[in-house]
Amino acid sequence: MTHGHSWQVAEATVARMQLAPVPLITFASTMRFQLDALLDPQGLDNLLEDLLSAQAEWRPGQESAGWHARGVKHNRQLDRGSPLHQRLAARVIATLEAHPLLQAAALPVRIHGLLFSRCGPGEGYGRHVDNAFMAGGRADVSFTLFLQDPSAYSGGGLMLESPAGEEEVRLAAGSAIVYPSTLLHRVAPVTGGERFVAVGWIQSRVRDADQRELLFDLDTARRQLFQREGKSEAFDLISRSYSNLLRRWGD
Repeated sequence: MTHGHSWQVAEATVARMQLAPVPLITFASTMRFQLDALLDPQGLDNLLEDLLSAQAEWRPGQESAGWHARGVKHNRQLDRGSPLHQRLAARVIATLEAHPLLQAAALPVRIHGLLFSRCGPGEGYGRHVDNAFMAGGRADVSFTLFLQDPSAYSGGGLMLESPAGEEEVRLAAGSAIVYPSTLLHRVAPVTGGERFVAVGWIQSRVRDADQRELLFDLDTARRQLFQREGKSEAFDLISRSYSNLLRRWGD
C-alpha cells in the first residue's frame, strides 16, 4: 500500500465515522494511525491533576521492563497496584474501546498493560522492541497517549523505526499514536520540562499486521459502497470476503 492511498483510506473511513481526518501512515505494509482528541480538555485536566496529586506514587520504570530493556529504560511509572492507577487506567481503556477507528483498524480482543509514564530532564527509553506477551495478553499493537502538549517539554519524542528511517512523533495533549508492536522504537531523552504519557498494548483478533491492514481496506471499501449504493451485490461479495478472511486469520 502506498502512502497516498493509505491517507485516502483513512480520510474516507474517518468521514464515515464522523470524526476529524487523521493521518494513516504505512511503511512496508505496516499500519500506524493517529487518534486525535481522544481525551477532551476537561478529562485531560482531571487526569493530570490526579497524576500530580500527593496520592500518586511513582516507581522506577525498570521494574516493568524486559531483561533486555532494563538497561535503557529511564523513566518513572505510576504504581500499577494503586487504586489511583486502576481508576485512571479503566477510564483510558474505556475511552479507547469506544473509538470506532481503533475498533476497525486494530480489531481488539483486549486492551491491557496500561501504564502512566513520567520523564524529566535526562530521562527517556532507549531503542527496544516490546515483549511479545505481557501479563494481560499478547502484544500485537502498541499505543502512546500524550497527556501534555509538546510545548510543555523539550526532547522526549517517540521515535518509530521503519524501512524509510526514524520518525519522530510528538502529538497534542489527548491524542494517541497506534502502531504495530513489532517495530523498534525509543523515547528520546527529555531535555526540559516533564513528559507525561499513557502507554499500553492491544491483543488483536488478527495478530499479523499485514492481514489487519487488508481487512481494514476491505472494511473501508464495503462501508463506502454501502453509503453510496446501499446493500448491493458488490457489497455482499466484499462483506463475504471480509468475514471469511477474518474467520481464517482470526484467533
